[in-house]
Amino acid sequence: MASHELRTPLNSILGFSEILTAELYGPLGAPQYKEYAEIIRGSGQKLLNLVNQVLEIARLEANAMDFDLRPEPLEPALDDVLASLEADLSGLKVEITGRGELPAVVADSRGLRTVLFHLLQNAAAFSPEGGTVFVRAQRLGRGVEIVIRDEGQGVDPAALPRLMGPFEQGENALTRRGEGAGLGLTIADLTCKAMGGRLTLASKPGKGLTAGVRLPIG
Repeated sequence: MASHELRTPLNSILGFSEILTAELYGPLGAPQYKEYAEIIRGSGQKLLNLVNQVLEIARLEANAMDFDLRPEPLEPALDDVLASLEADLSGLKVEITGRGELPAVVADSRGLRTVLFHLLQNAAAFSPEGGTVFVRAQRLGRGVEIVIRDEGQGVDPAALPRLMGPFEQGENALTRRGEGAGLGLTIADLTCKAMGGRLTLASKPGKGLTAGVRLPIG
């Protein structure tokens, strides 16, 4: 019910603002009106994304997400996520260690992509222009560790526990390339736990942020 009540008015805002932006039924007159319609549309889309993320966190915390855990190749999942983040990663280099030989993990297909998406998006957001995002995966006993590291300004280690909480990322970073509410790491953490894995963070001021995902080996 909450999902419907929140999304319906937002979809109306997006739909009507798109009609105004396209001037579907004729010119709006002053050029400022079209500019304002574009701002309304952009703001509505950001709010809808926020609502979707908050609802996803609520479902994860309530254990209401159905995950189908099975051996999942890491390589195609990573390729899918990199393709979807092409705009976010513009101006950055992504360096993947062991390309073509990445191990498989036991995970839900959508859940794995969700975790990779948010961690890579977060790394891109806090990377300096022209920087590199490093990705590697290795077998560790009965599990696989996936590590994603950026070259951002990093955070104080004492602040790391707060990064898993909603709306915290932006407060602890000195430079952010993209916009966002700071819910990505929270979703990634909860999704990892729901799939029987865990997410850890490591950082030092000036040394970037390193996210490590442990999942069972596939």
